[in-house]
Amino acid sequence: MLFLKKSKPLLKDVIPIDYVDIHSHLLPGIDDGAKTILDSIHLITRLSDIGITQFITTPHIINSVWNNTKESIEMTYDSTIETLNNEGVKVILNTAAEYMMDSFFFDLLKKEKPLLTLKDNYVLVEMSYLNPPLQLYDLIFEIQIAGYKPILAHPERYLFYYNNFNEFQKLKKAGCLFQLNLLSTVGYYGNVVTSITEKLLQKEMYDFVGSDVHHENHINAFSNKILLKNHSDLSLPLSQNSFFKV
Repeated sequence: MLFLKKSKPLLKDVIPIDYVDIHSHLLPGIDDGAKTILDSIHLITRLSDIGITQFITTPHIINSVWNNTKESIEMTYDSTIETLNNEGVKVILNTAAEYMMDSFFFDLLKKEKPLLTLKDNYVLVEMSYLNPPLQLYDLIFEIQIAGYKPILAHPERYLFYYNNFNEFQKLKKAGCLFQLNLLSTVGYYGNVVTSITEKLLQKEMYDFVGSDVHHENHINAFSNKILLKNHSDLSLPLSQNSFFKV
């Protein structure tokens, strides 16, 4: 008897109808995402074609790299919304920020109230891909003392934890929620990242997911097949993004 191997689905085909994308770089000209408002419209239109119609876009705040502020992000957001409305682009677009956890953020946490959050007190944070900050757990503690719940962006991409998986568990115990980059499931960032993704999914350590779309190549990758052994592991974190639905 012949058994046909079931084909793996395309990433775009597992996105729920009511999916809310909580991590993207769609505002024009303020980080390494969309360069112009035309780019923003193009990226949003293509994501809408996939079925994503609600976004919380999250420009980087990285000292001396992307010196964005709450005010500059909100100003760019307001002008973007005005243009989208004028062009008849029908999506729900809100804004937050992706904060680099470093000494600058440590100071910002004490000075700036409130931070730009995804919803309520949920704040998106990231680390350098080279190494974690020396004061990582102090920062996580201070974030929570300030009244916020940290969501760590793309933990699977921090390869310095590849051979020390216990660090992921330590981060969870310290109060970090985990956000998976969807493109990690199709090998976009390499096989090692996909391997870490699979292990974290199997242990149900992801709380939410995001596209982290910066440019058209990212959107094109949604037409790639999911490389996970069991793509159904994605169902839970995908569904939990409904928490952010307006």
